[in-house]
Amino acid sequence: SFEAYFLQASSRSATSSNVFSSRVLPLSADEYAAAIAAYKARPQSQMVQTRWTGPWDEATVFRRYARELAEGFNLLFYGFGSKRAILNKFATECLAKKGHVVVVNGFQPNITLKDILASIERVPGVLSHSSSLPLSAEQRIYDFFAESSQDEPRAHLYLVVHNIDSPAVRSQKIKNFLSLLALNPNVHLVASIDRLNAPLLWSASDVSSRKSPAHNPGDMKSSVLRRGYAWLWHDLTTLSPYDFELTYADQSSISGAAALSTGTRTARQGITAGGTASGGPLSETAVAHVLAAVTAKAKKLFAFLAAKQLENIEAAPAENATDLQQYGLTYDTLFSAARAEFIATNDTTLRSLLGEFMDHGLILSVNQGGPGGGETLWIPLRKERIAKILQSV
Repeated sequence: SFEAYFLQASSRSATSSNVFSSRVLPLSADEYAAAIAAYKARPQSQMVQTRWTGPWDEATVFRRYARELAEGFNLLFYGFGSKRAILNKFATECLAKKGHVVVVNGFQPNITLKDILASIERVPGVLSHSSSLPLSAEQRIYDFFAESSQDEPRAHLYLVVHNIDSPAVRSQKIKNFLSLLALNPNVHLVASIDRLNAPLLWSASDVSSRKSPAHNPGDMKSSVLRRGYAWLWHDLTTLSPYDFELTYADQSSISGAAALSTGTRTARQGITAGGTASGGPLSETAVAHVLAAVTAKAKKLFAFLAAKQLENIEAAPAENATDLQQYGLTYDTLFSAARAEFIATNDTTLRSLLGEFMDHGLILSVNQGGPGGGETLWIPLRKERIAKILQSV
């Protein structure tokens, strides 16, 4: 029996090579729009019913959520379908009667911590809040809502974050700020998630932490204040389409997201007129992770291509700055420069270095047709982001 055990343990398990993204053809933008229109045109009797699409006791559910917020929990909603409409209704019809409400649309790709701070600072009294210590914007906001007394109770802040698991909200600065506010006794966080692996964003201590009473004014040391979220999970499956959330996404990503995730050459050739990868916008964080994992020669090659592309963008008219493909370099030009800089002395080496970036979508290529045409290489990033990456490299 023990020999059978080791024989079974040493044998390799059969793993299928079928990938969902390669087996199911992605939708084009027109096909997606037609499918959404057909879905909305269906009669109510043919709709898949959930507890949120049929008749439901809105007042009772909202009172329950408000009570849980008052008890010191923060609410996290998960499930299939857009949750934006219900959470906005909860904010306007229930939470707005109890305090100040700030809504953060995390699905916007360009949202920053500065935007969130500016929205909260519109609450009366936040900007005029004084302290004996010089405080940052985050510290001033925390102290303003944390300080409370029986004579002068502080108004509560309800922070509604749509798609808290989006790439923009997952930045370290925003996560640190939200984890600080989430444990403020007078700040209540209501958020939604839509990604399957979103629970991995927080540790067990973040999820299980609980709010503490109001602190003394000026006590804003990181060693004193705890961070966490005190989540209370709720299923909010609506099966509603994400049509509003997708208005901020690249429309061509609907047809190319599945292909780009496989890293195939077909995906890398599927680009938009603005030079953006079909799989979605490329972030500076993703570029930094890839550059940290490649060799010094590969990093030097990427920096050279980025510098040349930045020079071409700055020398071109401003009205043509959206088409990034025209600012790239031809393969022959890049090969000559790489050989002169001793980065790659032959075609095989250069292809190998480029492959590390093309597999991750950091460098795109397209074959120009017609006489005299060749392969053009470029980085699908705007001028400002390329400049920041060059400074870090």
